[in-house]
Amino acid sequence: MSLRGFSTASARREFALLRTRPWDLAMISWVPLLAVFLIWWIFSAGLPERLPIGVLDQDHSALSRQLVRFLDATPGLRMAQQYADEAEMQRALTSGAVDAAVQVPRDLSRDVKQGRIGQIVLLHNAQLGTHSSLIQRDVRTAVATLSGGVELAVRNKRGESMKAARVSMDPVKASMVALFNTSTDYEQFLGAALIPALLHILAMTAGAWAVGRELRDRSLGGWLGAAPCWPEALAALAGKLALPFASLSAVGTAAMLWITAGRGWHPVGSVGWTLFALVVFVALSIALGAFVSSLTRSLRTALSATGFITAPAFAFGGVGFPLVAMPVLAQLWAGLLPYTHYIRVQMEQLQMGAPVAYSAATPLWMVVGTMVLLAVSATLLVRAAAAPDTWGGR
Repeated sequence: MSLRGFSTASARREFALLRTRPWDLAMISWVPLLAVFLIWWIFSAGLPERLPIGVLDQDHSALSRQLVRFLDATPGLRMAQQYADEAEMQRALTSGAVDAAVQVPRDLSRDVKQGRIGQIVLLHNAQLGTHSSLIQRDVRTAVATLSGGVELAVRNKRGESMKAARVSMDPVKASMVALFNTSTDYEQFLGAALIPALLHILAMTAGAWAVGRELRDRSLGGWLGAAPCWPEALAALAGKLALPFASLSAVGTAAMLWITAGRGWHPVGSVGWTLFALVVFVALSIALGAFVSSLTRSLRTALSATGFITAPAFAFGGVGFPLVAMPVLAQLWAGLLPYTHYIRVQMEQLQMGAPVAYSAATPLWMVVGTMVLLAVSATLLVRAAAAPDTWGGR
């Protein structure tokens, strides 16, 4: 049989096997599609809005009521509750009924009228980092608006014009210019980054499972033959991994096209090169899973290694936490993970609009890595085929 025929026979054998095992087929077909849809759905709102907060107004003045109106008018906040005392406010915070609470102290209005600084207290749950930072930003904006209005009114009463009052209040201003993701859209930077991380887990698992299953079921000889040579083993491996590669690549491509063009987002970088990098990343992940199974000759060990490599990949990718702020050993580990390199390409192209030349090397090196992993895996499978007593490890 020719190598091409051997590869085709291996692919047909794998497809026939998957048809008899619907859950194995599901893990490379509708389950990834459903998981990707759920991730997109979670972040589809783009921006977190109407985060629930409470207010304890102990001043009951026109000034405190105006502050409450400002807070409720802020798009990111929703005035969920107003409390009668501190104990009720504390219970709401502890139970999670609200994400934060604003306490307006007694005599706030009197202190402001007498020229003293009024103190407004924000109690927030810093365990929820995103909630906390967004609420702090919006509360500061509302308080600053209220404070600015009071100061302008006082200066105007003293005979100062409104224009002069604004200049004297804020003589130096900082101009903040957002270069990338100017709308801070969570769908574009976080949702789009989580989808490849999920595909990384599923792809490496698929590669490890496809090869490890043959060892577990002691069917390696039926797949490779009694005494396979290296080219035959490589062709058989390519045929076996073709179906999960095609399926997961299609899911990833559809997801990226939907989250960009389908959602009205037209990145200034190359979407085509990003899709190429994603497909190569999926191939590398599958090849890495097959390599681990071929090396350990144990499905259980291979799946454990898959979890060890892929599960924390997003945390080390530099998206949720800055890579440069990690300890040196963490940075070294991040540099060994394929996801770290892929996500840099995606962010350069989709978020930053960098020239393709900046992102050209990484996918090409991933192609080389995939070929090396497949070649080494084929060598390991030839050796495993000659040692039937090592088959069957779970």
